[in-house]
Amino acid sequence: MLKGLLSDNDVRGQFDTLIRICTSPAWQEIWQGLSLRVYTLETLGLQADAADSEIWQACQREGLVLVTGNRNAESPDSLENTIRAQNQPASFPVLTLADPLAVERDRRYAEQVAAQLMEVLFDIDNYRGTGRLYLP
Repeated sequence: MLKGLLSDNDVRGQFDTLIRICTSPAWQEIWQGLSLRVYTLETLGLQADAADSEIWQACQREGLVLVTGNRNAESPDSLENTIRAQNQPASFPVLTLADPLAVERDRRYAEQVAAQLMEVLFDIDNYRGTGRLYLP
């Protein structure tokens, strides 16, 4: 069961922008209907410098979708390598912002990303096991 969302350190500001859009009057009813909480690394008991693999595993264990801008496969415990090695058919996807800087610079783009985020969350079971999805 999906309980909430977690922002990776690399997109905290962009994530906050998206959550403001999702909880705005235009989307508030849908957001409330999802009954999701927003988590932080700290609320999960994770350090700010936790390994990507540790963050991904915590998200799967706790029923959270991770939002990130991270695309690298630089180390064995990188997010990309973790997804490749540990993703299962029931795993929640990682949602990757295709253009994190545009979320900050362009309100229309941020609204498009928020709309796609809401669509994915609303239909999350159809996205399980996909590994990584790019927004938008």
